[in-house]
Amino acid sequence: MSDGKYVVGLDQLSLSDMERVGGKNASLGEMINKLAHLGVRVPGGFATTAAAYRDFLAQNGLQKRIGEVLARLNIEDVKALAKAGAQIRQWIVEQPFPPQLEQAIAQAYQPMLAQAGQEISVAVRSSATAEDLPDASFAGQQETFLNIHGLDSVLHAVKEVFASLYNDRAISYRVHQGFEHSGVALSAGVQRMVRSDLGAAGVMFTLDTESGFDQVVLITSAYGLGETVVQGQVNPDEFYVYKPALRAGRKSVIRRNLGSKALRMTLTGARSAGKSVQTEEVPEAERRRFSITDAEVEELARYALVIEEHYQRPMDIEWGRDGSDGKIYILQARPETVKASQKVDTLRRYRLKQRSEILAKGRAIGQRIGSGPVRLIKNAAEMDRVRPGDVLVTDMTDPDWEPVMKRAAAIVTNRGGRTCHAAIIARELGIPAVVGCGDATAVLNEAKPVTVSCAEGDTGFVYRGTLESEVIDLSLAAMPKAPVKITMNIGNPELAFEFQRLPNDGVGLARLEFIIARMIGVHPKAVLGYPDLPGDIKLAVEQHASGYADPVTFYVEKLVEGVATLGAAFWPKPVIVRLSDFKSNEYSSLTGGNRYEPREENPMLGFRGTARYLSAKFRDCFELECRALKKVRDEIGLTNVEIMVPFVRTLDEATQVIELLADNGLARGKNGLRIIMMCEIPSNAILAEQFLEHFDGFSIGSNDMTQMTLALDRDSGIMAEGFDERDPAVKHMLHLAIQACRKAGKYVGICGQGPSDHPDLAKWLTEEGIESLSLNPDTVVETWLYLAREAATAGKGK
Repeated sequence: MSDGKYVVGLDQLSLSDMERVGGKNASLGEMINKLAHLGVRVPGGFATTAAAYRDFLAQNGLQKRIGEVLARLNIEDVKALAKAGAQIRQWIVEQPFPPQLEQAIAQAYQPMLAQAGQEISVAVRSSATAEDLPDASFAGQQETFLNIHGLDSVLHAVKEVFASLYNDRAISYRVHQGFEHSGVALSAGVQRMVRSDLGAAGVMFTLDTESGFDQVVLITSAYGLGETVVQGQVNPDEFYVYKPALRAGRKSVIRRNLGSKALRMTLTGARSAGKSVQTEEVPEAERRRFSITDAEVEELARYALVIEEHYQRPMDIEWGRDGSDGKIYILQARPETVKASQKVDTLRRYRLKQRSEILAKGRAIGQRIGSGPVRLIKNAAEMDRVRPGDVLVTDMTDPDWEPVMKRAAAIVTNRGGRTCHAAIIARELGIPAVVGCGDATAVLNEAKPVTVSCAEGDTGFVYRGTLESEVIDLSLAAMPKAPVKITMNIGNPELAFEFQRLPNDGVGLARLEFIIARMIGVHPKAVLGYPDLPGDIKLAVEQHASGYADPVTFYVEKLVEGVATLGAAFWPKPVIVRLSDFKSNEYSSLTGGNRYEPREENPMLGFRGTARYLSAKFRDCFELECRALKKVRDEIGLTNVEIMVPFVRTLDEATQVIELLADNGLARGKNGLRIIMMCEIPSNAILAEQFLEHFDGFSIGSNDMTQMTLALDRDSGIMAEGFDERDPAVKHMLHLAIQACRKAGKYVGICGQGPSDHPDLAKWLTEEGIESLSLNPDTVVETWLYLAREAATAGKGK
C-alpha cells in the first residue's frame, strides 16, 4: 500500500511514529491498532510523512525562501503577517510534487477505491510533527478538506494542507511557543469520509473544560459535519456524562443543554478542496430537538473512557455519527492541554463587586472577568483595529484570529460553543470569552465600555460599563485541620465542578429553588396542566421544554440534572438537598405561576415548606421533586444525596411529610437515605427532641430562626440593623437545637448565612459542639483558617 518513506497506511502507525507523521496521524494509527477490539471505530486511510514534506520544500530552494521571509517578519504587525503568510502559501501551492511522492500517494489511494467498491469520498487533514504534544495545542491551526473526490483533487488537497502550516495563526503560535519554523513538518492524513453530513458530529473532552473536574465527559454535538462545531459556527448541544455511573452500567447523563444548532455543514457535488462543502439552515423543528440520543451520548462517553484510559491522560476527541450506517466513528484524539497542565494546589477566583444592565449573554469560557471598550470587528480583514485592552466583539472567530485575540481583554461572539477552537485558544490565552450570544454584534456599541463576566457559571454575561471586580487567590496546598466539618451552601449547580476544588466536607445546603428558577423557569402546575393551557402560556411552556419528550419529563429531568451535577461533583461526600421552599410570590414569577398562586399579605409566614407539600393543591407538584430525587439516588447511584425538609411547623406536619416521602419511594434508611429537618422555627428548637424522633438530624436555618425569634422581617430595609444571628435569644434557640441532637446522637449542622458573615459566631457554634458549618463558598478558606488558628490557640492555652 505504501513505500514507507513518503506514504504509510494508518493501520501501520502508532504513537512511536509522531516524528514521522505528526501527533494526529500517529494517534489515529494507535487507535486503529490498539483500540479497535474495544469497539472504537476509526476510519482507515493513509498518511504522508514528514520526509515527504521536507523533500517537497527542499525543491527549488523553497525552504530557504520561506526562512528568509520569516526571519525579517514582525508577527505583531498583523498586516505584514498576513502578507508574508499569503506569499508563502502561494509558493507552496504552485510548487509541483516530486514524482516519487505523487506516485506514492496514487498507489496508496487506489486500494481505498478498490475497497469501497465505488467512487470514494475522503477527508484530507493536517498533522504537524510538533502537534498535540502534552504541553502545546496546535488545535485548528492547519486546514482540513472534506468530501474530496478523485486522485487529482486529493493531490491538490494535500498541497493545500502543506501550505496551511504557514497560516497566519500557525506562524504566530510557533513564535509565541518557541518552536523553530523549520523544526515543524506536516503530514497529510487521507481518510474515508464519515457521512456525518447525514447525521451529527462534535467534540468531546474527558474532563470539564472550565473547571478541570475529571469525573465527567463533556460532549458537544450538532447536525452535519463537525467543522461547524470545531470552528464555532454553531451553538451545539452539550451533555455531561458521569464516569463512575457509566462504568457501573447506570444512567449516567447528568446534564444537558439544548443548543440552537442554526446551521449544518453538508456535502456539495463539487468534490475538490475549497468547494466540497456548504452550510445550510436547520429547520426549526430539528433545532428544538437534541441532535443525538442519550444512548448515543453514553456510547460516545464509553469510547472517551477507553481512549483516556489507553492514553493515561485527559483527551480532546472529535467524533462523527454516520447518517448512512448509523455508526459512531472517532475522527481525532489528542491530549487536552489547558486544564491538564494547570496547578491544582492553588485556586484563583474572580468575583464581580458590582452589577449593571445585562446587554448580552451566552456560554462562558474561562471563569474570568474582563472590561474594556467594545471593538466591533466584521471580519478577519479588520483584525488590526483591535487594540490592547479592547473587548473583541464579532460574529464568530476561528483560530486565524489568534494573533489579535491575545490583545483583547475579553471576547464576545454571536456564534460558537464551549469546545470550538476559538474557545480552546481563549482558555489557553487566559482571556474570558462569551460565545453564542446570538445578537452581540447588534446590541453592543462600538467604543462603549462593557464588563464581560465568565465567573458566574455556565452562562457568561456582558454588562454595561466598567464594573469593579476582585481576584481571590487561594492556596490549597497545606490546609490545617479544622475543628469542625466545613461544608458549602450552593445554589447554582453550574458552579459545582469548580467549587468542589475548595477544601470541604460536602454540601450542607443545595437549594432546589435555584434549579427550578434558573434551569426550569416554569411553575410545576403548568407542566402538569399542559396541554390544557391558554395559548401564550402553552407556547412558553413548549419553548422551555424543547428537547424533552413532554413538559413533565422536562421538569423532572432538569431537577435530576441539577441535583445529579451536585452529587457527582462532591461524591462521596454528603450533599444535602433542600426540598423546594419557594413562597407564593416567588412561585408566581415562574411561567404560568400567576394562574396557580394565592396572593398573600405575608408570604414569609404563608403557603410554604411542608404545609405546601401536604396540601392537596400542591401534592402532585411535590411528587415531581420526589421522582427526581429517587432517580438521582436509585438510577444514577448518587446515594450521597440526602434530603432536607424545610419549614416544618408542627409535629403533625413532621409525621405526615415523612409518610409522604416514603409513599414516593424516599423512606428513611432505604438505600442509606438520611432525611434532615431544617430547624428554623422557634417551635423546632423548643420541641427539638420530639421533632428528632421523625428525622435523622437538624440543619439549622439561622436566617429564618433569627427573624422568627426576634419578630424581624429579614427583607425589611427599615429593620435590617436589628437583624443579628448573634442575639442572645437566637443563640439560645441554637443551643437548644444543638444539645438535643448531641443527646440523641444525631447530625446537627447549620446552613444559614450567619457563620459566613460572622467568624465569631462560627467559633461559638464550634464550641457548642455543632457537627458542621455550611458556608458560602467565598468564605470557606478564610473561615477554615480562622477556626483552625483559634483551635490551635485554645489548645496551647490548656
